[in-house]
Amino acid sequence: MNVYRFLKDWSLPIAMLGGVVAYLFYVELDLSPANRSVVVRTVEFVQPMLIFLMLFITFCKVRVEELRLKRWHCGLLIIQLLSLVLLSMILFLFPSLSLEVKVLIESAMLCLICPTATAAAVITARLGGSAASLISYTILINLAVACATPFFLTLIHPVEGETFLQSFMLIMGKVFPLLLCPLVSAQILRFIFPTLHRYVVEHGRNWPFYLWLVALALAIAVTARAIAHTPLSLLVLVGIAVVSLVCCLLQFAVGRYIAAGCGEKITGGQALGQKNTVFAIWLAYTFLTPVTAIAGGFYSLWHNIVNTYQLYRHNHNSSG
Repeated sequence: MNVYRFLKDWSLPIAMLGGVVAYLFYVELDLSPANRSVVVRTVEFVQPMLIFLMLFITFCKVRVEELRLKRWHCGLLIIQLLSLVLLSMILFLFPSLSLEVKVLIESAMLCLICPTATAAAVITARLGGSAASLISYTILINLAVACATPFFLTLIHPVEGETFLQSFMLIMGKVFPLLLCPLVSAQILRFIFPTLHRYVVEHGRNWPFYLWLVALALAIAVTARAIAHTPLSLLVLVGIAVVSLVCCLLQFAVGRYIAAGCGEKITGGQALGQKNTVFAIWLAYTFLTPVTAIAGGFYSLWHNIVNTYQLYRHNHNSSG
């Protein structure tokens, strides 16, 4: 029982440590360039698949007609979209900024616009918040990110040799299906295969959390690799770590403050503070300056430290 309690309290740090160990093991294998390429391509395939599965299982628990837009949802959505617009405009209007400054701005943008983690509903429920309200915001912000990011990413990182419209459609074609298809697929399963859907709902309550632990370990491994191979100075890496920490603490605090007026302080904090960092890392590698993926990794570290503390305090307060 003590071992189970330990694993329950410290599952997130264990997953993060597992990611670091996995990367060190990968380095010690001393694979050939061809085999290393296979590993990288496999990770690039697995990451979006994990995003899809976590969203799909989460959305299976939700009926479209049950979704409710709340006042604090609008407040959080405005904050995230405004941060994307403002930081994108800075990068667009000042293209001569140094690489280091651009990396820090992109890192902040990535941490602020990243949608809510699919496992956030699980954490929220365990902390005594409203999982249904959290899922509603998760759907809202994922759809908003799917619609908004293609335009602004195309603006600051146009694809060479292509028009704005071509670049926009390229990014839209990669981002939008990844976030919309899980919702559509879950509703199709509900109506066409109700028995299978019922099984997923009844037995898959914690599946997104377990998938998230795997995704977290993988994200930390990718981050460790990015840090080991980055051409940036230690000072810039520290800057990225500080930027992601400030974004993390600020969003948890602002989310709790805005939702407190509606009696959903815990839910608001998780909605804005707990991010789908697997998606952030994939987005950075695919569309932004690749080294900004480190920001997603650092954010993963910070928000999981916050969650570990919250879960530890809640578990012990409940048992006490």
